[in-house]
Amino acid sequence: MPRYLSLVRIDENNAPAEGPSPELMRRMGELMEEMTKAGVLLDTAGLTPTAQGTRVHYEAGQLSVTDGPFTESKEVVGGYALIQAKDMAEAIEWTKRFLKVHEEHWTVTCEVREIMEG
Repeated sequence: MPRYLSLVRIDENNAPAEGPSPELMRRMGELMEEMTKAGVLLDTAGLTPTAQGTRVHYEAGQLSVTDGPFTESKEVVGGYALIQAKDMAEAIEWTKRFLKVHEEHWTVTCEVREIMEG
């Protein structure tokens, strides 16, 4: 079965300062348990804020290293889910369910991409 990476994109400047609510975490935990039991969820994690990250860039044979935060970024990857599904349509359906557990004040975008095998 193909694997898909769902990149969870957020706007760090507009995300709730207090982070996810206990209710959101409960609903997310229930969904992840369901996905794990269904054999769909292979791995998932949230990422630390960009202020704690570093970018390493390569261009024209030169490397540069920049410490966060990255103020020029509107959306950043805030987490990911590695999904195994029969096809892209199923991966998208699971991703929609993930997005729907969030409260209305959240703005979250997931980019779903198939992982190239071999």
